[in-house]
Parts: sequence; C-alpha cells; structure tokens
Amino acid sequence: MTTSDFSVFAALFKEAYQKCFGRHLTGIIPETESKIFCNNVEEQTGLTIGWKSVKNYSIFILDGNPTKQENPSTATLDTLARYVLKAPRITEIQRKNNESYHPYWFLYRKQFQQVVQKQTAKKPAGKVVVLVAGLAAVLILALFLYPHSTALSFTDTFRDVSDKAITNNGWFVQAKKTLYWSKKNEKPGVLSLFTLNGDNWPSPDAKPGISNLLLRKINADCFTAEIHLDNFIPLQEWQQAGILLLEDTTFTGKSIRLSLAYNDYFGGYKRPNEILVQAITYLGNGFGKPEEIAHAPVVLLNDSTRNNPVILNNLQNSALRIEKHGKTFRFLYAGGISANGAFKQVASQEFEMQPRYIGIFAISGFVKGTAAIPARFTYFTLSPDNCNR
Repeated sequence: MTTSDFSVFAALFKEAYQKCFGRHLTGIIPETESKIFCNNVEEQTGLTIGWKSVKNYSIFILDGNPTKQENPSTATLDTLARYVLKAPRITEIQRKNNESYHPYWFLYRKQFQQVVQKQTAKKPAGKVVVLVAGLAAVLILALFLYPHSTALSFTDTFRDVSDKAITNNGWFVQAKKTLYWSKKNEKPGVLSLFTLNGDNWPSPDAKPGISNLLLRKINADCFTAEIHLDNFIPLQEWQQAGILLLEDTTFTGKSIRLSLAYNDYFGGYKRPNEILVQAITYLGNGFGKPEEIAHAPVVLLNDSTRNNPVILNNLQNSALRIEKHGKTFRFLYAGGISANGAFKQVASQEFEMQPRYIGIFAISGFVKGTAAIPARFTYFTLSPDNCNR
C-alpha cells in the first residue's frame, strides 16, 4: 500500500469506526467490538469483512507505518467506503457482476484527495488539521451525493413480502428459520411471523436470540414507531409479538420491547390468565434482569371470555406505538373491532438509550412446547420527530 493510499485508508477506517460506535478510534479494537463492527457493515452493505482483519487493521493504522505487511484488498476498501457513504445494499455476486470496478472506494479516495489538495493550496496546514478538514468535507459531500441516507419517514403495508421487496424496503432478517420464513406470505397482503422459541435476553440455559427477526436501522434521535396486527390472539405461555428497539443486533446492549402477549404466571397467586400489553427495558448483557415498566391487561381470559366470547373480537385490530423524545419513551396501545381505534398511553418512562435498530418480531420465550402461531403484521411506520417539541 502506498503512503497516499494508506492515508486514505486510515481516514476511511476511522470514519467507519466512528459511524459504528459513535466515538473516535483510540486503541486496538478487541474481538467483541470487531464482530459488532463486521455485523454492522454487513447489515448495511450486504457485504462481509472478517473480524480478525478488522482488529489487524486497527493495529496497522494506529502504528502509522504504511510499509508494514497489512494490505487490505480493493474489495474490502470498497466495502468500507460503501458503509461510510451509505450506499445501497448489494450482494457479493451482484458486485462482481455489475460493480467489479469497486466504484465507492475510488469515489471516496478521489473526494478525499481533492479536499486535501484544496486545503493544501489555500495555506500550509498541519497534517492533523488537513485530515480533520478532509474528513468533514467528505462527509458533507456524501450527504449531498447520497440523499437517501437522510432520516425520512418510512411506511410498509406488507402488500409484497417477497425477499426482494423486503430487501428493497431496507429490511434485513436475522436468524432466519427457513421453514417458517417461507410461510411469511401464508395470508396474502400481510406479513406473517410465527411465535418461535427465543427471546432477546438470556435465560439460565439459553442464549438470547430471535428467529426471523425483521430489522431496519433508525436514522433519527427522536421518532415514532407503530405497528398494526391482524387478529393476533396469543393463548399459550409466552406467545407474543411486537416492536423491539436495540442498541446493537447482538443483544449485548440495551433494548426496549413492547408487545401484545399472553400471561398465565402470577408467582403463585390465583388470577385469570390474561392477554396484555407489556413493555420491558433491558440494560444489556451483564447488567442483571430486565425490568417490566408496563403491564396493561387487554383481555382477562377464563372468566370474561367464558361468559362473553365476543370480547376476543377486541383483538381483531391491535396496534402498538412507541414515541421517543430525548430520554422519554411513551408506550401506547389501540385495539378493537374497528381499525381506527384511538391510542391510549400504557406507560411513559425515561431511559438512557439511543436505539440504532428497530425490529418486529414474534416469539414464545424459552418455554418448551408452546405452539408456533402466526402474528400477522399489516402496517409498520417509522417517522422522525422534532426532539425539541
């Protein structure tokens, strides 16, 4: 690698690191961070980088010696540039067939060099000043060149749930279970996710994981997210479906979950089984147990439904909403026979978290023997809000 390309690569790698973690690169990247970094790159670009390579790149860059033996391939440089410049997702095969000339790496390098040359021509400046100015200018240029990266409202009515449509709409699926994922269009015009075994926090005998978790990035500090469910009636422990906010996709960071769920456990007390709206916060791996911050029964089973089965019609149209403004999260629910039922707040809580991903899910926890029933999603929206309102 030439000295010139080393400077561009170092700037690119540092910018990618800062985008992923929200802080400057100051030391060798450990294994855990390397894996998170690679996951983020793959989720946005569709392309992979080895975590060991990422760790070695950080050593290489921090050492500052371009003559040492660490020579990233042009494909890797292009992948990093795609990540920084927020290029559309692509597969390795598509890149090989259509963009084998690695356009984003050369675009990034060209912009970087132009900025450095322009700054040098104006007045002699220290290397650090030139580098910082160059990075800032490249970022501004990227924002103008790639307007799709701005935080815009997004709505999905799931009329088309083919893999192509899902990818084109900015979704990606995690922990795909092919048997059930292939049934996602079992009812035309809606997205069907099934209440499979799994959870987003660990149990004593199981690691966190949610099968067929549908995720997308959040590009706003404050936002409103909403889902609609078609006749979802959970009737077994611990069937549920809803919205999941995550700091990262490895379930190691903080999370918030809002769901419509079934519950028949009351710690030894005798109470009617219930279908409820539940909101739970989790501080992340190593920080103890989750905290339930909302527990609002929608339907009391046994007594009420035995005497009046029509009550279950109130679940024909269920909707969940999360609003984030600063540190405050509001959790709301609407339900009924009509699709236009009014939202009611079930909880409002301050929580130190900046979600980077939002997901829609259906799970049954780690309970064995619970049936996998479909949760049919008819609507999703994510819209940025004014944080100062």
